[in-house]
Amino acid sequence: NMLTATVKTGGVLNNKYGSFRHNDMIGLKYGSMVKSHDGKGFVYLLHPTPALWTQVVPHRTQILYLPDISFISMYLDLKPGKVVIESGTGSGSFSHSLARTIAPTGHLYTFEYHELRVETAKKEFIEHNLTDIVTIEHRDVLANGFGKVGIADAVFLDLPAPWDAVAAAKEALRRDTIGRVCSFSPCIEQVQRTALALDEHGFADIRMYECLVKDYEVRTLPMPDIEEAINGQKVNFKLNKNDRKKRKLESGANTPTGENGSSSEVMLSKPTDQARGHTSYLTFAILAPEVKN
Repeated sequence: NMLTATVKTGGVLNNKYGSFRHNDMIGLKYGSMVKSHDGKGFVYLLHPTPALWTQVVPHRTQILYLPDISFISMYLDLKPGKVVIESGTGSGSFSHSLARTIAPTGHLYTFEYHELRVETAKKEFIEHNLTDIVTIEHRDVLANGFGKVGIADAVFLDLPAPWDAVAAAKEALRRDTIGRVCSFSPCIEQVQRTALALDEHGFADIRMYECLVKDYEVRTLPMPDIEEAINGQKVNFKLNKNDRKKRKLESGANTPTGENGSSSEVMLSKPTDQARGHTSYLTFAILAPEVKN
């Protein structure tokens, strides 16, 4: 379990593992273990990163997680110095990752129509020293656009009707280089309408992806020599059921491995039974630069 804490002189962190005094944390290196006041529990001090913040951020809205965040950042070609427009801000999970990716010379303009969410996110950006990189504005971009012209390298849309923001996205993108846009939508009907709007406004290379994570179990097993395996099967055929089990256990415990043994090790993997489900569809498109005569 992870949680956030603002460490202050004289402060105390209380959780189910015990009571932890802030004075015991001050001056320690990240990664250090701090024991509770009674010595029974402990916590580790972790360096705050956007990836960790995504796991502990208060959910004011549905948030983006690391698989989608990394995929979007790659396809939008984000790197230090880029200017990005985001709408809406939501809980600010993606905003933190964007800020880290484009720092120190880039800038993020993020828009949110819900005033309370704007104030909460603004407070977090101040606490996390991101105000030099992030500008947040209370604005309904579906009705009023972004109010930006020709400044952005990329636009990210996480809106209920992203097709209504395509024209504003085109206006905000730079025209002296390739502009990129991504729309994050949970429903395929949203993807269809957004793709049509992108095509109507001159965007190209329109693609939709779904990013699903599949976990694999990996283990190492001994692989006996083929001749040894054949001889072993011949012996097993002559034994009764109990003797086979006993021989299997004994051979498993004494199987030699490595170059000097009669068997080697192989690494096997298989997908786990549980797979993480659908989050959203990611629709990407590019806007070619204007050709000047």
